[in-house]
Amino acid sequence: MPTAREIMTPNAECVDVGESLVVAAEKMARLDVGSLPICGSDNRLKGMLTDRDIVIKSLAQGKDPASCTAGEFAQGKPVTIGADDDAREILRTMAGHQVRRLPVIDGHELAKSARA
Repeated sequence: MPTAREIMTPNAECVDVGESLVVAAEKMARLDVGSLPICGSDNRLKGMLTDRDIVIKSLAQGKDPASCTAGEFAQGKPVTIGADDDAREILRTMAGHQVRRLPVIDGHELAKSARA
């Protein structure tokens, strides 16, 4: 059974906690993704930012996405998977939390992102 480390998306990118939502949206567009891990300078996962967060929690509320930071949207504890967890556990976690992407944690740091 393959592990998350073996099937994760290589070279996944984060959005820094201090980067604006505009920068995050540009990065999402360039990478053709709908979510990004939010990371601090210590490469630790602070949360997840989705395109829906940008639209519903920022634009629809009349906030300026150029002055809002990704870190403002790092709420709660994100659902993650360990780098050495097997594919069965990955699928079980994704189904249980109804997510299609999971940040992969190696020790205490973000490794990459696994995709279904």
